[in-house]
Amino acid sequence: MQNAEIIRWVMLIGIPLLCLVFYRLILRVFFGVVIVPEDRIGLVTKKFVLFGKQELPEGRIIALNGEAGFQAQTLAPGVYFWKWIWQYAVTFQPFTIIPTGKIGLVLAKDGAELETGSILARKVPCDAFQDARAFLENGGRKGRQTAIITPGSYRINTFLFELEMTDMVSIPENAVGIVTTLEGKAIEEGQIAGKSIAAHNKFQDVDTFLQNGGYKGLQEQVMLAGSYFLNPWFAKVEMVRMTEISIGHVGVVISFVGQDGEDLSGVEFKHGNIVAKGSKGVWAEPLGPGKYPINPYIMKIEMVPTTNLVLNWASARSEAHQLDKNLSTITVRSKDGFTFNLDVAQIIHIPTTEAPKVIARFGNMSNLVTQVLEPTIGNYFRNSAQDADAIDFLKSRKERQESARSHIGRVLEQYNVHGVDTLIGDIVPPESLMKTLTDRKLAEEQKVTYETQMKAQETRQTLEKETAIAEMQKEIVKADQGVLIAERIADASVKKATGDANSVRLQANAEADRLKLLAGGEAEKVRLLAKAEAERTEWIAVADAEKISRTGNAEAEKILAIGKSSAEAYRLAVEAMGGDNFTQLKVMESIGEQHVRIMPDVLINGSDNGGGPISGLLGLQLLEQLRKKANE
Repeated sequence: MQNAEIIRWVMLIGIPLLCLVFYRLILRVFFGVVIVPEDRIGLVTKKFVLFGKQELPEGRIIALNGEAGFQAQTLAPGVYFWKWIWQYAVTFQPFTIIPTGKIGLVLAKDGAELETGSILARKVPCDAFQDARAFLENGGRKGRQTAIITPGSYRINTFLFELEMTDMVSIPENAVGIVTTLEGKAIEEGQIAGKSIAAHNKFQDVDTFLQNGGYKGLQEQVMLAGSYFLNPWFAKVEMVRMTEISIGHVGVVISFVGQDGEDLSGVEFKHGNIVAKGSKGVWAEPLGPGKYPINPYIMKIEMVPTTNLVLNWASARSEAHQLDKNLSTITVRSKDGFTFNLDVAQIIHIPTTEAPKVIARFGNMSNLVTQVLEPTIGNYFRNSAQDADAIDFLKSRKERQESARSHIGRVLEQYNVHGVDTLIGDIVPPESLMKTLTDRKLAEEQKVTYETQMKAQETRQTLEKETAIAEMQKEIVKADQGVLIAERIADASVKKATGDANSVRLQANAEADRLKLLAGGEAEKVRLLAKAEAERTEWIAVADAEKISRTGNAEAEKILAIGKSSAEAYRLAVEAMGGDNFTQLKVMESIGEQHVRIMPDVLINGSDNGGGPISGLLGLQLLEQLRKKANE
């Protein structure tokens, strides 16, 4: 049962297959039928020729006229007759597919010889290398081809063409493609790059480039960001970053290509040519801030800061621009032989219009620093220090800074640079000089302290002297007031006595007149008696007044005598004891009575013989005041 089933299946499958094979074999043998599938092409090889020429021309491998060998004509998908198996061999191969992002480079194995000096065969009409016959008949040359195959599906005769796939050229953003061609005319003498050629579609149309006179080698023209079908057998691309000029800077262009232009710098500028844009040399018009697709092999961009630029002559500090990275603290020697260091900062400004001249003169900013600024500033401060003592140099820092700014500014103007300011930073004197200055300063401060303390003591002495004089002044005033009071009392007594006498006299006269009127004779007697009594009374009154007057005068004379005797006693005591000793005695008595503090916090000794505290300046001044008061 099982064997019958197997036989049945073999017959159902095998017989149709055998019929098909037999059918195709019959068709292929007897009718020369070739069926090319839809996804294949047929490459034909002719084994022999029945009639006519059998051999290919010398040097050829592809048959165009029915010769034996590899045939130029390929078989596209379809049915073909008369391709007998004994005469033709048909090889099926898939289509040539170039994927996206790739290109196909073509190497022709047959064709005319390349022109002398050429490395690439020029493009000929051949339907993107799908028509081998057209390629050969139109003069296609063997070797590497200028034309490429872009992404797609192609029927390529691989008997004639050999394909190599490579990546497209992609240039990213902010990058520039620098092109070097391997085919073209030789670059003109005196030039380093080929001139720009039009209409070659960014070097993608090689044949147009060559037909328009393109040069071999480095190209002036650059390629910007994008993807390109660029034949690497024709051109090499090097990618560099775009030239970026930041804000606060300009880019001075130094072009190595172009024609020699007219010098625009003027007759006064003798340090290089300043030329117009597009000429060889330093361009008069610098580039402003931005990004530029510059070919660094044919142009050089020197960045020149247009804002204020600070350069530090200080070993421990450097600015971000790094132009002062090799500058160090300036060492100078003073007139008196001291060596010390000082830091200096120089601020400069280069106007935009002057930037090309600075670069034409020095080549770059670093040369400006090393050739002008460094020697100018260093030598100025060394010369300035040699003309002054070290201490004088330190004291006159402000004046020397102003002088440096003026001098250096005049020098820099000669180099098209504006000197904004010169600043002297830290000055580090020698240690020995610093000790001397420190000691001197301490001595000066101590002197000020001592003077302040002395003034305080003098003020205190003056206060105590004035206090003592004030206390003694009370006694003097009291004595003066006593004399004055005594004189006033005496005057009052005299005046009272005189008034009493006048009163008695008037009363007596009145009484006498009364008695006279009362009696004649008796009146006379009475008058006489009254007269006598009046005279007596008058004498009594006069006597009393005289007594009172004498008593007042005596009292006044007593007080005056006491004062004069005291003064005479003082005078005699002064003569006997000496003015200074007597004054000391009275001051001591007054101080003792008033309980005045005589011992100050700081004693002042005014003599060399060990005198007491009062023998100093305070004692002399007190004695002088007392002597004046005593004389008064």
